[in-house]
Amino acid sequence: MMAFAQQPASTVAAQGPVLRDIHLPPDPSWWPPAPGWWLLGALLLLALLAAAWLWRRHRRTQRQRRHVLAELDRLLRQHQHDGDQAALASGLHQLLRRVARRHDATAAQQRGEAWRRTLARVPVDAATLERLLALDQAIYRAPASFDHAAASSAVRQWLRLALQPGKWKPVTQEPTDA
Repeated sequence: MMAFAQQPASTVAAQGPVLRDIHLPPDPSWWPPAPGWWLLGALLLLALLAAAWLWRRHRRTQRQRRHVLAELDRLLRQHQHDGDQAALASGLHQLLRRVARRHDATAAQQRGEAWRRTLARVPVDAATLERLLALDQAIYRAPASFDHAAASSAVRQWLRLALQPGKWKPVTQEPTDA
């Protein structure tokens, strides 16, 4: 037994147990992704849906604007063709009422000061507002008293602003008779 204790240390180590190398765990799989990636994907999908909704709304607004301005151009071409100023004044007035009705349901029945307040909700200058209000009387006046070029210019200016929903001023409280 003594003979065993006198062997060099290097031979004892060489005869010891054989150890294998350290093994690393396998790489994580790409599926299922971590919760942060799910959240990022959900946010991206939500952003895409919101962008698609805004794009469609913008296109619909642009299409409506083009349609209204094309109708204005059609009225002006019809007036150039037949020269009927009463029909032009009536058509311009009806076009104004239809566009105003999108923002105020009572615009179709308004007269006088109520109609003025509805038209004034779109930020136009006082001269343009007066030309628009004059359309109501121009329907019933003699043809010579109607400046169709100024009226059509005023209507076009009002329509361009009125067809942008952000340009409408909020409704002001009407004075009540107590």
